[in-house]
Amino acid sequence: MTYGICNLSIVPMRLSPSDTSEMVNQLIFGEHFKVLEKDKKWSKIKLSFDGYEGYIDNKQYEEISEDSFNQLTTEPKNYAGELIDFITDDANNLTTIPLGARLPFLNNQQFKLNGTQFNYQGKICNAKLPKTSIVETAFMFLNTPYLWGGKSPFGIDCSGFTQTVYKLCGYELLRDAKEQATQGEVLSFIEESEPGDLAFFDNEEGIITHVGIIMTDYNIIHAHGKVRIDKLDHSGIYNVDKHSHTHKLRVIKRMI
Repeated sequence: MTYGICNLSIVPMRLSPSDTSEMVNQLIFGEHFKVLEKDKKWSKIKLSFDGYEGYIDNKQYEEISEDSFNQLTTEPKNYAGELIDFITDDANNLTTIPLGARLPFLNNQQFKLNGTQFNYQGKICNAKLPKTSIVETAFMFLNTPYLWGGKSPFGIDCSGFTQTVYKLCGYELLRDAKEQATQGEVLSFIEESEPGDLAFFDNEEGIITHVGIIMTDYNIIHAHGKVRIDKLDHSGIYNVDKHSHTHKLRVIKRMI
């Protein structure tokens, strides 16, 4: 088995091994993974964080040892807490990193990625925060453009948004909305919900395709065109700009 780590700020993960294939996810700096298959140009990988699988370009990651993979899986997780920042290596080369980038083996503002030492002076997220921090963290992504497969402040999809917000607060969610809907405790009514709970929405075939974070006063923050705030009622999401419902409510879940 071969193992790898993302050494670039944001790397596209594709459905099939082609530059023109659909982007289904992204790797953020510091994420590590197993390499399931590898050919001349592409690797099929499985992320350690959530088990998501897809293809990435061989030029866009570094191989690591099995020991390093296991250490990364068990060591405390430290994430960059700035919307965008940069790190420097010992030769003062700059690398930009986005919010949620992992800082492996962090110690006194320094960390190592596959033997290279980096310096980082920004905010660090590494604690389980109270549930009240979920909505506060979500506001950092307000007006981020919607991007299918995205999970950064430069473009994000609905489940990438909820997963990243929860990650920064110290909690782990699966990647896609329909997978996240298998987690947590079902709530019977909107009135039972608290800020930070998740609301899931389905399509005409009954497949869950959307998720958002519940706020106070029956508001919801979610990625739809951009990360935005709309109204939530028993029918679903009421778009305050279009004055119409855009998503049909399926279930509300408490994750924390």
